[in-house]
Order: sequence, then C-alpha cells, then structure tokens
Amino acid sequence: MKKYRKIKTPYVYLINTVVLAALLVIGLAVYNGEMLNRTAKALLIQCGIYSILAVSLNICTGYLGQLPLGHAGFMAVGAYTGALFWKATAGWPLILTLVAGLLAAGLLAAVFGVAIGIPALRLRGDYLAIITLGFGEIIRIAIINFSGLTGGTPGLLSIPKYSNFAVAYICLVACCFVIYMVMHSRHGRAILSIRDNEIASECCGIDLTVYKVFAFALSAFFAGIAGAVYAGFQGSLFPKSFDFMASINILVMVVLGGMGSMTGSVIAATVLTALPALMQSLSSYRMVIYSLLLIVVMIFKPSGLMGHKDFSLARTLELIINGRLFRRKAKGGADDE
Repeated sequence: MKKYRKIKTPYVYLINTVVLAALLVIGLAVYNGEMLNRTAKALLIQCGIYSILAVSLNICTGYLGQLPLGHAGFMAVGAYTGALFWKATAGWPLILTLVAGLLAAGLLAAVFGVAIGIPALRLRGDYLAIITLGFGEIIRIAIINFSGLTGGTPGLLSIPKYSNFAVAYICLVACCFVIYMVMHSRHGRAILSIRDNEIASECCGIDLTVYKVFAFALSAFFAGIAGAVYAGFQGSLFPKSFDFMASINILVMVVLGGMGSMTGSVIAATVLTALPALMQSLSSYRMVIYSLLLIVVMIFKPSGLMGHKDFSLARTLELIINGRLFRRKAKGGADDE
C-alpha cells in the first residue's frame, strides 16, 4: 500500500502564513481600488466584525456546550472601552493607540466575562441563557444611565475612525489562530470533555468551574475586540445597537454555521451580514426571504453548514499530494483502490 505523505508542521505554518498574507494583500488591493463602492467596503468590514463575534461565541456554544445570550453585552463593553480610550489618546501614534485600545477593550470585556461567568456558569441550559440575557441587558442599561461617560441614549459621538479592512482582517485571523491553538492544547481538550460529559470530566480531575470561566472569559475577550473594531468603524455608538436581538443574531450565525466549526461561523456570519444588504431591492420581502432561508437550512442541515468540521489547508494539500482528494472511503474506513 502506498505510504501516506504528511506535510511537516513548520511547513504547515509557513504555508498558512503565506496564504493569509496573500489574502491580505489581495483584499487591500480590492478595498483600496475602484472595484468596490463605499457601501460594499463598509459591508466587507461588517462581515469581518460579525465573523469575530460568531467565532468567539462558538467557544461557549460549540466547544463548551453552553448557551449564553449576552454576547452583545461584552461587545458593548469593548466598544465603549475602545471608543473612550481612543478619544482620550487622540494625539498618540496611530499604531500604539490602536493596539492599546483593542487590548484594553478585550481585557475589560474579559473581566466582565469572569465576573458574570463565575455565578452564571453554575447553571446550565435554559437557566444559563436567562441569566446571561439578564446580564447583557444590565450592561446596556448601565450604558444608558452613565450618560456622563458613555453619552447615554443620544450616543457617544466623534469616535476616531481607526478601523479599516486591514484591522478587521488581522483581528479575525488573530482570533481564529488563538482559538485554534487553545482548542488543540490540553486546555482545549478539557473544554471539549466538559461539553461531552461533565460528570466524567470532573471524575478525571478537570476543574469544571475554572475551565468554564476560562472559556467564557476568552469568548468575552474577542467579543470586546470586535466591539472596539465596530466602534472604530462606525464613529458613533448607541445603546440600542447592543440589545437582546443583537445577541440572538450572533447566536443564529453560530448555529447556522455549525456549533464547533470556526469555518462555519465565518461563512454564516458573512452570509447573514451580506444577505440583507444584497436584498435591499426586495425591501418589502427581505426579512421574509431571510427567515425562510434560515428555516430551510435548519430543516435540511440541522447540524449547520459545516457541522463540527473545519477547513484545513494543510489537510487539503496532503490529500492532493497523495491523490486522495476525490477518492471515496470504503465502509471499513480504507480508501477505495
């Protein structure tokens, strides 16, 4: 039998880096050129922002197996933190203030994630969904009431517009890379074991509370970064942008893409963000078509577009090298000859 040839790990990282860098260069050329109008450019950045939100929520829903409904609250914390930081450091060098603002937004959102996660993650199922929904609404109401700092209902205006395609793309790639590395470590395996069987995990010595809070904080961290990118893109923030429906929309993206699949989350976030904008000409029936598409996908593909699978460039190249890309597998698991 022909020996299966694998690509060595250093070459895998090199190939992925080259491909991602090439995609960034191509994306910048398209974004800065005349191929896209202003609306299309804005839509491209929004797809990146919601992809980060969907991938980050997937940590809790897909990998940890919990059902939080307050993700928009962490996004709001990151958005207002980044906006206030950038307004206060307007004279700083651009790269310094941009990176510092993103990190500050992510870290403060992670702190809120820990504070909310410790009491909330002692519950599960419907009870967890309800309590996280309540915390998300508390954050939104707090933003309205602290009007001296956040601008309240009229909104926080004159935010420096630091976000562009490159910022959204790099943040999305960094988010996916960190989550991939975590989930392929022993900590990630512990999180997956909690999803599969909490009792067995605890019997094996896994601290359920620690890993649940860790996953919740990591999810909140990237939601905060997405919120800061959103603030730097919009230039203004309003509390109504982070209500209950915003959390539901992010959850729909995760479920549609496949819980446990980063690739599915990115695809679903891109489709569900772009679809309403592309159907502007059908304004009277836009939401009806949008809803019907979701129903059809859930009926015929209840596990989501990608299920638990993720696209692997290295794995695809290995299949091409070994001539097995389009070869079917026999029932026993071996490739048909």
